[in-house]
Amino acid sequence: MTRDRSRHGGGGLRGRRGCIHAALLAFFVGIAVGCERGGRELDLASTTSTEDSGLFDVLIPAFEAAHTEYAVRVIAVGSGQALELGRRRDADVLLVHAPLAEVMFLDSGFGEVRRDVMYNDYVIVGPAEDPAGLGGPTAALEGLRLIAAAGGPFVSRGDDSGTHRKEMALWQAAGIRPDPRWHMEVGQGMADALRIAHERDAYALTDRATYLSLQDRLDLEVLLEGDEILYNPYGVIVVTDAHNLEGARAFAEWITSEEAQQMIGTFGEETFGRPLFVPNALPQHR
Repeated sequence: MTRDRSRHGGGGLRGRRGCIHAALLAFFVGIAVGCERGGRELDLASTTSTEDSGLFDVLIPAFEAAHTEYAVRVIAVGSGQALELGRRRDADVLLVHAPLAEVMFLDSGFGEVRRDVMYNDYVIVGPAEDPAGLGGPTAALEGLRLIAAAGGPFVSRGDDSGTHRKEMALWQAAGIRPDPRWHMEVGQGMADALRIAHERDAYALTDRATYLSLQDRLDLEVLLEGDEILYNPYGVIVVTDAHNLEGARAFAEWITSEEAQQMIGTFGEETFGRPLFVPNALPQHR
């Protein structure tokens, strides 16, 4: 299993490489290429939330054990960047959570197929003092209006990720244009945005999985949750004419299989007392 920890949208190395060349490449750019697997690298572009939650630490080894002919390279970026990698065919398969953008991607012919994989929800977190007064059964849009009225501060990912797109859609639905004086776009992944919110005593919109995986290191509490508008679905997309099309199809088939869905459905229970994601690829899980 190889991982691209750089979190940017560069294209992946493909094809067979000699093990000596791979060792030199690993030394110079920090990427461990799977020579022992025959070099059939599969590039998976996915969201920082799935990477930050630790889910791939469970799923990728299981996929590679079931399909030893492939070595997965995870490119952890925002959903918008992941979709752009797919458009350029710099990724073979995508795991993203930007439903409207995914539809446009498929309608434009960039995706061969999309399948539901799982979902969780977004929550709004902030300092325990809650200066905007979100505490209680507040609806999401009303909560954003309260934050705006209080002058935030609010930390936004600002990275064209699925979470950033969701946040901006919520502000628009609330009838608010965020003011840069209290709305800080940081251009970072979810974990980094949460750390900045922690440092600034600020509010933020986050997927629940990333928040739970980091909550012991954050002085942030869930202040608003449960509104159905905060639903957060993830889907797998096979890129049209992907360089490793067989591998992309195999991964999409596997992650929606009973085996993988059971793993997703139990991930996080031991650590957090609840699963971080709900599988929904199969009828019995919906």
